[in-house]
This record gives sequence, C-alpha cells and structure tokens, in this order.
Amino acid sequence: MDNVGIVVDDLDAVIAFFVELGMELEGKALIEGRWAARVVGLDDQRVDVAMMRSPDGHGRIELAKYHTPKAIGGVPEDAPANTLGIRRIMFAVDDIDDVIARLRTHGAELVGEVVQYKDIHRLCYIRGPEGIVVALAEELG
Repeated sequence: MDNVGIVVDDLDAVIAFFVELGMELEGKALIEGRWAARVVGLDDQRVDVAMMRSPDGHGRIELAKYHTPKAIGGVPEDAPANTLGIRRIMFAVDDIDDVIARLRTHGAELVGEVVQYKDIHRLCYIRGPEGIVVALAEELG
C-alpha cells in the first residue's frame, strides 16, 4: 500500500492533527490540469494536496482540499463505527494517555473510552477534525 486518501475542508487543521500523532509533512502541492482530471474523473479539478508520512517511512496519508470542483459531503462527522466505508486508521503509540491529551488540544474527542484488551493492548477510537476517526493502540508489557 502506498497511501490512504482523505478529502478535507480545513487542510491546515488536519495537517496539525496528524503531525501531533507523529506523522511528518512530506510536502504540499497544488494539483491541477488535464492529466490530474483524467486520473480521478473530475473535470477542471484544482486541489491542494498534502502528503503525510509515518515516522517509520512505511505509511502515508494524502490529504486533499478541493477548490474546484467543491468537495461534497456524504457521511455525518459523527458517523458511528458501523457506518459503511473506511471508518478509521489505527496508529501504534507508546503512551495512549499522552497522545489523547495532545490530540485534545486540536479539538479531538474520544468516541467511546480507553479499554484494555487482556494484558496485550490499551485501545481507543478518537475523532479529530472534520470527523476523522483514528484508533490508538498502546502495546502493554
């Protein structure tokens, strides 16, 4: 897998959220032109793209802010975990409580609660800007 794409409205807020999770901004670019429109099937597209890279360099998230055509909504920001479609991305973290506290400064909220699975993991879902849900997993022992 090369990357996961997420369409957003507030590109800077979402970049800051993923930076707080430990991802690095690899680069930003304005994408437009016939070649790009042909790839995604949108005429006259004009989109700002930010590529976020995981610290280990193996995973990336592509954030896209469409100027033309305007992005369209479909799923409510507070959609539950059983809503069809991609619902979350999971991140392994060293200290789940610290990560939650830092993400809260970016407006993030717990979806449920932090739970412990046996003596293996502490887990939670957290909703960030624009309803983006990430799962956090802290390995125990």
